[in-house]
Amino acid sequence: MKYDDSALMLATHLLQIKAVKLSPNQPFTWASGLHSPIYCDNRVTLSYPMVRTFIRQQFVEQLMQHYGKPDVIAGVATGGIAQGALVAQELGLPFCYVRSEKKSHGMQNQIEGVVESGQSVIVIEDLVSTGKSSLLAVDALREAGANVKGMLAIFTYQLPAAEENFKAKECPLHTLTNYETLIYKAIEENYITEADQKSLMEWRKDPQAWSDKWEVERR
Repeated sequence: MKYDDSALMLATHLLQIKAVKLSPNQPFTWASGLHSPIYCDNRVTLSYPMVRTFIRQQFVEQLMQHYGKPDVIAGVATGGIAQGALVAQELGLPFCYVRSEKKSHGMQNQIEGVVESGQSVIVIEDLVSTGKSSLLAVDALREAGANVKGMLAIFTYQLPAAEENFKAKECPLHTLTNYETLIYKAIEENYITEADQKSLMEWRKDPQAWSDKWEVERR
């Protein structure tokens, strides 16, 4: 399989700065309670100027390649806010961000910033798992009358559920790097063994089954 050079480079950066951690034998527990052999926190990239700049440049490059210049950049709260603002600054475009739900006080906004009905919008996200939370931002923007052209994210776990969810919402998704690329790089640079690879790929096919199996084995 041929891997994109820029995606490989970003995967290397994410592993080096520990924005992504792999631990198939001592998995992490997500907020949902699901056990996972991978943990991703792309907010860490903001602390590394070289990596932050690389991500911004790749976002701009892919945005222009896949969508063309929009009227507005929208970040998904919270991980996509800083990344989206950097992209908007680079392109000289207005920026807004979208909460997961409306505020319960004040103006009860879900979209913070200005988006006019009919404006074209590209959504910036840091991480896509199943895509459900990311797509809430797309729903909110569309309800406001915006023309959402698609979404860009730093990383995706490439879960089957995400592909289904984005297809159902008719929202194109492009990412700077992905799970398969990261696993390939992790093996190449000895972050994990080839034996670990099998477990990691099994998790991607069915995270719930992998989590349940680990729970049983732990007992």
